[in-house]
Amino acid sequence: MTIRKMEQGDIAVCADILCSVYNNELWQCRWTKKAAIEYLNDFFEMKKFVGYVLVDEKEIIAGIFAHEKVWWNNSEIFVEEMFVKPERQHMGYGLMLIRQIEMYVKEKGFAGITLSTNKYAPARVFYQKNGFQDCSHVLFMAKEMR
Repeated sequence: MTIRKMEQGDIAVCADILCSVYNNELWQCRWTKKAAIEYLNDFFEMKKFVGYVLVDEKEIIAGIFAHEKVWWNNSEIFVEEMFVKPERQHMGYGLMLIRQIEMYVKEKGFAGITLSTNKYAPARVFYQKNGFQDCSHVLFMAKEMR
């Protein structure tokens, strides 16, 4: 098992994994591969992109898409997406990716890691088990336009 920096050529495989993770009853998404590639490319092309893939032999089984976020007092990493192939979940691979991001944060001397997730999905429990906490001072807001 190896973790390496993400490359442009990894995006299509990561898009397949994203579709397999989110197109189900739990998440109720309907990603197409084309939309997933475009979505992940948006992150990859960010000026301060940070991304890694987890490779088992020659197969990518997980990915994390993040970026550096500058604040007035200290920068942080914001995790945009993280996913592990469904058949490989609950084996510690997500934790390996989080640890990689933690090492990056420590090397850069950043304040920490932020992310958002669905509070009704199992991902929340995963993040809580790994030291993340709900931030009552932060409110995620949205406005639907129809």
